[in-house]
Amino acid sequence: MKTKISVFITLFLMSIGVNAQIDRSKQPQPGPAPKITLEVPGEFQLKNGIKVLVVENHKLPRVSYSLRLDNKPITEGEKAGVSSLLGAMLGNGTLNISKDDFNEEIDFLGARLGFGPQSAFASSLSKYSDRMIELMADAAINPLLTKEEFEKEKDKLIEGLKSEEKSVDAVAGRVGGALSYGVKHPRGEFTTEETVNNVQFEDVLAFYEKYFNPNNAYIVVVGDVEIKDVKKQLKKHFGKWEKTTSIDITLPDPKPNAQYTQINFVDMPNAVQSNISLTNNVSLKMKDADYHAVLIANKILGGGFSSYLNMNLREAHGYTYGARSSVGTSRWNASRFRAGAAVRNAVTDSAVVETLKEINRIKTEPVDADKLANAKAKYVGDFVLALERPQTIANYALNIKLNNLPKDFYTTYLEKINAVTAADVKRVANKYFKTENARIIVVGKGSDVLENLEKTGIPIKYFDKYANAIDKPVFSKPIPAGVTAQTVLEDYFKAVGGKDKAKSVTSTFTTASISGLAPFPLKAELKAMTPNKQSMEMSAEGMGTLVKQKWNGESGYAEQQGQRKDLTEKEIAEKKDDNPIFPELYYDVKNLTLVAVTAVEGEDHYKIKVTKNGKDSFRYYNVKTGLLTLTESTGEVQGKEMTTVVQFGKYTDVNGIKFPYMMNITSGPQKIPFEISSIKVNEGVSDADFN
Repeated sequence: MKTKISVFITLFLMSIGVNAQIDRSKQPQPGPAPKITLEVPGEFQLKNGIKVLVVENHKLPRVSYSLRLDNKPITEGEKAGVSSLLGAMLGNGTLNISKDDFNEEIDFLGARLGFGPQSAFASSLSKYSDRMIELMADAAINPLLTKEEFEKEKDKLIEGLKSEEKSVDAVAGRVGGALSYGVKHPRGEFTTEETVNNVQFEDVLAFYEKYFNPNNAYIVVVGDVEIKDVKKQLKKHFGKWEKTTSIDITLPDPKPNAQYTQINFVDMPNAVQSNISLTNNVSLKMKDADYHAVLIANKILGGGFSSYLNMNLREAHGYTYGARSSVGTSRWNASRFRAGAAVRNAVTDSAVVETLKEINRIKTEPVDADKLANAKAKYVGDFVLALERPQTIANYALNIKLNNLPKDFYTTYLEKINAVTAADVKRVANKYFKTENARIIVVGKGSDVLENLEKTGIPIKYFDKYANAIDKPVFSKPIPAGVTAQTVLEDYFKAVGGKDKAKSVTSTFTTASISGLAPFPLKAELKAMTPNKQSMEMSAEGMGTLVKQKWNGESGYAEQQGQRKDLTEKEIAEKKDDNPIFPELYYDVKNLTLVAVTAVEGEDHYKIKVTKNGKDSFRYYNVKTGLLTLTESTGEVQGKEMTTVVQFGKYTDVNGIKFPYMMNITSGPQKIPFEISSIKVNEGVSDADFN
């Protein structure tokens, strides 16, 4: 404790001394750019053409090896996904070592080894370096590619694609690439369940033979090694890798930019937020004279917290948790400028208008001197900090080779950053931020956002989730004669097993697992008792209960890792009117409105508005099955309006009544998938569970 106090006093006195010497009424003048002296990596080439870069660093007894196959981007066409399957299969044993023995030895060495379709990475203690590089080389040159492993990875890939079907961000990324580059361009094509099913085991073997070879290979070695030892190791283990016939890959040109500013809209009925991305293609290489000015212009526009976009969309208007922009570089003239954010449905149109406003601002108004200085300072700080990592030296050296950069590119980097002027920022913004030829890709809930988007006056084109042009979606159909909110609920009770059966349920005990919310699997126990008692406890193995929420009908609290917070009066009032078990039993028909027949995931649903305490929420019942599949409500969280959508599926019979065994909750940017393992009806629950 004494040590901590003395340190505090010392720092305090130092701060007084500094304050006494600085005239804070004057803006400090920026000093000269730091002189950058970069260590030059050792370099040699194997007879088979593999180029090797070695950065010796003896501070820690570790070493890493990075393999990079510098092939041109590859189009996979109707078999898109074949490279992903190869990457997943590599590194799981060799023709000389079984999968289990291989992985067991990696673990025994305390090492890491991973492969991609055009790369590999390995790291270990330097005393194991020879064995580590031997295992890496064996896995690259003699991979154990089996039909069994292929089928397993294929199933995993398809399952992953299915899980992305309802992801607004995944759809936005897929459609954005396809519309910008074209689906026949490597940067624009995408993997689907259909293309993965087209891939056969033989296709993976052929892809490996054709593209996974040393023809254009680089190996970067960083760590506690001597270059003479590395030469011996790589010559011994990677020198036997034979070159194959070179394949000339012809890249198609990316699609031209849009002829005029337009909104490209994709309807996602489950979306609680809209994903907005204003984008246009750019031709920018690292060696271009504009490169450093573009970095600074982007930093000011949307490259940090204090950027134009973030200060407008987040800080001034509260539309989003963060707005960003980026500009890519490419040796193949296939990169994009992008600017956007994930915003609430209700402000989608406003966010589009404000995004255009800020981009046009940087194109027409000189940037403030302070903002320009701050952007430069951030780059200087990040650059100097990055130099402390040996891997940075290796990456810089590799960049110089791959991008045909001048040898002094990084030693003069900060000089070029500091030389950027306000006029440069304005010039490159006009050259690369093409608002007049931009696609504003919006993925969101059309029934909520399209009417206001149309009012912006920006032309709108419509696309499906796979970038196919379509007609404007129809969001509602005429309600059939004789159908009312009451008849919809009657059909719902018939579908789940009968109203009397539903009334007989006085308690439920649900056990579920949650993945993707934390770096470890979570377990949730949800208990409910009529009319309105609720309990939720979330735990992790070996860590006990992490989150707890209790409501006994009159009072309640939330607790997270021991920190308890009682419910407010407002929250108590809402809870008293919340019925967790078959809330349809408690509805007053006067508070229900059958709004429309609307599509959810391609199927017609009855949309019912429920009005309680002056607030509206919505429930969607499948026209064909009668079952509830979606609920939608809006509330206030930390002073901001937030919409919560709950999806239900996998209805299963429990004691003669159907319950959903899948429940996905989306609230703002947070997605919580519940995979329910068991539901107990009228057992395992007591009043004590809610205290």
